[in-house]
Amino acid sequence: MTEQADAAPTIAAANAAAAAMFPDDTAGLAEADRGFVAALDPGVVTGEGGAPVWDVDTYDFLAGSCPPTAHPGLWRQSRLCAKQGLFEVADGIHQIRGLDLSNMTLLEGESGVVVIDPLISAETAAAGLALYRAHRGDRPVTAVIYTHSHIDHFGGVRGVTTAAEVASGRCPVLAPVGFTEHAVAENVYAGTAMARRAAYMYGAALPRGPRGGIGAGLGQTTSTGTPTLILPTRLVTRTGQVETVDGLRIEFQLTPGTEAPAEMNFHLPDLRALCMAENATHTLHNLLTLRGALVRDPHVWAYYLTEAIVRYAGRSDVLFASHHWPTWGTERLTEFLSLQRDLYGFLHDQTLRRINQGHTGIEIAEQIELPPALRAAVHAFGYYGSVSHNVKAIYQRYMGWFDGNPAHLWEHPPVESARRHVEFMGGSAEVLRKARISFAEGDFRWVAQVVNYVVFAEPDNAEARALQADTLEQLGYGAENGTWRNFYLTGAHELRHGSVGTPTTASAADIAAALTVRQVFDAVALRIDGPRAWDAHLIVDWNVTDESVVHRTELRNGLLVHHDLDPEFGVQVAPDALFTLTRPIMIGVLLGSVDLPTAIADGRVGVEGEVARLVELAGYLDAPDPDFPIVTP
Repeated sequence: MTEQADAAPTIAAANAAAAAMFPDDTAGLAEADRGFVAALDPGVVTGEGGAPVWDVDTYDFLAGSCPPTAHPGLWRQSRLCAKQGLFEVADGIHQIRGLDLSNMTLLEGESGVVVIDPLISAETAAAGLALYRAHRGDRPVTAVIYTHSHIDHFGGVRGVTTAAEVASGRCPVLAPVGFTEHAVAENVYAGTAMARRAAYMYGAALPRGPRGGIGAGLGQTTSTGTPTLILPTRLVTRTGQVETVDGLRIEFQLTPGTEAPAEMNFHLPDLRALCMAENATHTLHNLLTLRGALVRDPHVWAYYLTEAIVRYAGRSDVLFASHHWPTWGTERLTEFLSLQRDLYGFLHDQTLRRINQGHTGIEIAEQIELPPALRAAVHAFGYYGSVSHNVKAIYQRYMGWFDGNPAHLWEHPPVESARRHVEFMGGSAEVLRKARISFAEGDFRWVAQVVNYVVFAEPDNAEARALQADTLEQLGYGAENGTWRNFYLTGAHELRHGSVGTPTTASAADIAAALTVRQVFDAVALRIDGPRAWDAHLIVDWNVTDESVVHRTELRNGLLVHHDLDPEFGVQVAPDALFTLTRPIMIGVLLGSVDLPTAIADGRVGVEGEVARLVELAGYLDAPDPDFPIVTP
């Protein structure tokens, strides 16, 4: 198998040409440095057993000149994102940056500090809070605000407060309406697949260096510590809602359906500061993240940015977000927001215009060109999202997977298609011979496509795997987008060395504990092996005492149907078994952390009817695979 190589001449030349777009970066570096107080030294956070869960010092090489193996735009972005430590944004506002994928912001109130978006892991959040306290005093955490429902904005909450503090009312937790539903669903329903693909997207397993991981565009990578969750105690339900938190007046703007299904910006009128959550950052964001998610709505995203400009820009002196560095000055932040708004609105409208002219997503992605003002705005470049995959996401949102060509309506699946392609092209040896010619010519996009046929038709073909690894590596070296680079280089790494699995934690006890009764059985239903279960018929009822509800589960035709029983209509059909228990015990039984016989014996679970029917139900469950193949069949 081949080892890592230098950049091919075509990639090196393209990267050199792109460097001309960044002739003088003094201003960018100064803005990212502004307000610096102190760094974490060393820049390493450890978890249980002393293993590192975050090590930003491994990115020290970014202080050097950009090599041919990296796009200069991404190198610059990563250099700025790797700046770590405590920063003063304005009087009474500080940020922890560079200690996780996201930022943690701290607002100084009358008696303590309000924490905004406590990172991914409890360990990194605790390290960030300790750094703040070392320089600003041992202030208690008097509130936590989650700006939205992605784990890098709530996962570290138990590193800054405790469930007891929250339950006592001393530390309220604020979040947008819908937060819990979406935070839990995203990490459970397709959580295993998303986490596996996130290993590619964020490059957490890539070796750091000029030919490896240099950053993800939104931040460096994801921490690998303990994700946690404490449920919100105060919900923001409308734009214009004002809450006073530890003496701070905060006005909220709800922005559902933008970067997250449940998200909000907020304005601090007395401090003339505006927090844009993750709706306006120093990059074109994703409309469909490469790890997988629901397609986001660029039309409503642009609308809410306009609303933020109208409501808050003229009353603000500084804009900060939960990623990257702030923007200072009313005029500058207004233009920043305006360009970000124009970016999402332009992509939406122009993609729809071309759709209605009969173009497909992949065609529009190659055709569309941003206006000069957006091409000149460094914060609108595609370091994390890209014009290419965002246009395809817009097409998917409106038109779905089918491009209208009946030839594409019923194509063979990847392996069968690959075998036929290879046969039609004269066999694997001929495909590889021609592919090497294309590789030498620098046509790496084509090489990746055709050699992929050989890899899928003949997964043990070492020659094909080696050439594909070399090809993906070159595409990574040339990628402006951090997540594209990480996907390409992780694919090359796995072809050479085997699967990296899922470096981050795919599940968290706090998230599982937050599941509603309905969500618990939604998650169970997604694991039913339909063909094995389609002849089975069983009914199990669950008397959930702390929820005062009886929930029925019925397996029939390979589908687990579930619903609350309404006392008004009575029980038409008796269940095979009835279990009486609390919601936490039910979650534990169904997810395997509570042993059912033991729980029955010690009285935590009461049972009527046939216990064996639950055992039968469990026997139809499939296990998710956190190590499924991606670049091989």
